[in-house]
Amino acid sequence: MSKIKLTTVTFKGTAEQETQLRQVLTEIKQSEHPSVMTALQRAQEIYGYLPIEVQSIIADYMGVSLEEVFGVATFYAQFTLNPKGEYAFGVCLGTACYVKGSGDIQAKLEECLNLHDGETSPDGKYSIAATRCVGCCGLAPVMVVNKEVYGKLTVKDVPDIVAKYKAM
Repeated sequence: MSKIKLTTVTFKGTAEQETQLRQVLTEIKQSEHPSVMTALQRAQEIYGYLPIEVQSIIADYMGVSLEEVFGVATFYAQFTLNPKGEYAFGVCLGTACYVKGSGDIQAKLEECLNLHDGETSPDGKYSIAATRCVGCCGLAPVMVVNKEVYGKLTVKDVPDIVAKYKAM
């Protein structure tokens, strides 16, 4: 069983986001088939992730326990409890990339950023998330930073890529 990693990044939701969330939750609750799943999907669209503060609002509106909301949010891989960093690093661990050494690239990236998979730096600048196939198998192994793709990587390439984003 995998561990759930929560970051120490302070929640920075806005009043506008909360208003939007409450409007969405009112619509969901009044729909023919209200569901926590739909509420979580829409909340993640608004905030980009599902902090405990947002999960609490969903639980209150939907009339369910926070534990139930958290259970759904942690069961499905589509949901994330942590915000993405300003620079979101993703290493493909799909079959083509993995057999060409992406596991070692992931380990080096974690070392360079002093983060583990699923974590975001306390300043919110960097995050790491292992991904599955990104559709660039011919470039394996692949790392994506935001929307920039780096292919045919070696472990030796990782420090220079990280340095590029640390210099920004």
